[in-house]
Amino acid sequence: MAVLMEPSSSSLNPIFPSNSNPYRRDLRVFKKPPTLLLRLHSPAPSADPPCCAATPPSLGDQEPAPDSSPERTRDRRRAVRLAWEKLVRWSRSWRSKAKTDVLEKTNKVVVLGGGSFGTALAAHVAGRKPELEVSMLVRDPQVCQSINENHCNCKYFPKHKLPQNVVATSDAKAALLGADYCLHAVPVQFSSSFLAGIAEHVDPGLPFISLSKGLELNTLRMMSQIIPHALKNQRQPFIALSGPSFALELMNRLPTAMVVASKDKKLANAVQQLLASDHLRISTSSDVTGVEIAGALKNVLAIAAGIVEGMNLGNNSMAALVAQGCSEIRWLATKMGAKPTTITGLSGTGDIMLTCFVNLSRNRMVGVRLGSGEKLEDILSSMSQVAEGVSTAGAVVALAQKYNVKMPVLTAVARIIDNELTPKKAVFELMSLPQVEEV
Repeated sequence: MAVLMEPSSSSLNPIFPSNSNPYRRDLRVFKKPPTLLLRLHSPAPSADPPCCAATPPSLGDQEPAPDSSPERTRDRRRAVRLAWEKLVRWSRSWRSKAKTDVLEKTNKVVVLGGGSFGTALAAHVAGRKPELEVSMLVRDPQVCQSINENHCNCKYFPKHKLPQNVVATSDAKAALLGADYCLHAVPVQFSSSFLAGIAEHVDPGLPFISLSKGLELNTLRMMSQIIPHALKNQRQPFIALSGPSFALELMNRLPTAMVVASKDKKLANAVQQLLASDHLRISTSSDVTGVEIAGALKNVLAIAAGIVEGMNLGNNSMAALVAQGCSEIRWLATKMGAKPTTITGLSGTGDIMLTCFVNLSRNRMVGVRLGSGEKLEDILSSMSQVAEGVSTAGAVVALAQKYNVKMPVLTAVARIIDNELTPKKAVFELMSLPQVEEV
């Protein structure tokens, strides 16, 4: 088949004199406007029907690209099918060997705090085993009554029924008596005083699974440091639970993945068994620092993301800001001894994406309202839940100074919260920073 190609001066020389212009409109050799392609260098009369002359340019008599051949398509589909079947077989084999003795041996779990996430985890654990007693220690008498009488948390989940084996009490001694595991869901800034008040009732060997994310403002402590210090027991077993998870979606049993981190591998595996289900995946980690610091700092970054949204700065700004924030979290976390892979995992990038981009995030909504021009005092007074990023922001700046890490985005958030910088001025200052190599 003849080859169709763009005319060039070299290819036209055999046909046109060197001083002629092949693109002149008065040349009779062009049967159609000269902008069309020319049929050049036909090796032999074509056997193709005349209609082929109007077809788009092709590669002549070459075979179709190998990837588009039926044989290649079948081979590719077969390879994908085999890969999936291999994955499913591996999964089934793993599940058949998985231990379930932890859940079987667990008789009681206590949940400290009656907030949304504590309630969601209480419902989740109770649903894993009907015979399991799940006791929630709450301070609000109305919430306590609604859980015991109506099987719902009237404040946070009035339309969600809790399992029958979830009970509530305001008596710390009764709640903690005989507990095998403790889920700590008290906000970080109130944890020290709360734990000090119940310390006498806490068994020294009771594992604490922390759901709280943040840094204590005055001491810069993480929950792995707050809990043993408040309980006056440096050997108190500790596990951090973190990852991209909204309480509402847990209550609705939507697929979720989280990570448990502990320096005690056996303890991490045990908590994994306790919590993992068909709609909640639990990974394990030994990087407690990485999981905790990522969970704390992502709340501050979410406020920054909300400010960008509230100011209508666009998608480019949002992507640039979150990327910069992720780098700042990585810089500080690794200086503190965290693993970079933790920061790119569920408790890092996973939680950052959820908190920065979804309106269910309390911290993001604080930022949206700040960016829209509202005052912080008015925002906080209108909220029924704690936005940990507000109090954590100041601690982040102190940590950055301690470890000599520059964190422009997160520092700007702290300045805005302290009412020392307006969102508009912060954007100007950040965009005026030196143009440097990306690290």
